[in-house]
Amino acid sequence: MQIDEQWINNQFEYSERHGISIPCLDRDWDELKLEHRIGILAHWEMIRGNIPEHIMRFEAIIRIKQQKLFEENDFVQACLINSEIADLASRVNDLNIWFRTQQNLNDHSKMHIG
Repeated sequence: MQIDEQWINNQFEYSERHGISIPCLDRDWDELKLEHRIGILAHWEMIRGNIPEHIMRFEAIIRIKQQKLFEENDFVQACLINSEIADLASRVNDLNIWFRTQQNLNDHSKMHIG
C-alpha cells in the first residue's frame, strides 16, 4: 500500500501560535480511505508526541514572565506582562487539548477542532 506523503502533510497546517502542525482535513474523516486515515493518524502521533516539549517551553517562559511581573513596579508594564502570561497560558491550554485529541479509525467525527 503506497501512501501519498505529500497529501498527508497537506492535511495539517502549521500553527505559529502553538509551534506545531494541527490537523486540517480537506474532507470528513468518514469520507477518507482507510490507508489515508492510517497515514494521518501516524503523522498526528509523531506531532502529538512532541506536544509536551512545547508545553514545557511555554511554561518556562511563563515562569520567567511571572518573576518579571513580581519585580515590576510600573502598572502599565505589569499589565503588558500579565497579558503576555495570559496568552502563553492560553497556548498551553490549547496544546493540552490537542494532546488529548485522538482519532479512531472508525470514528465518524472530524479530527479538526475549531
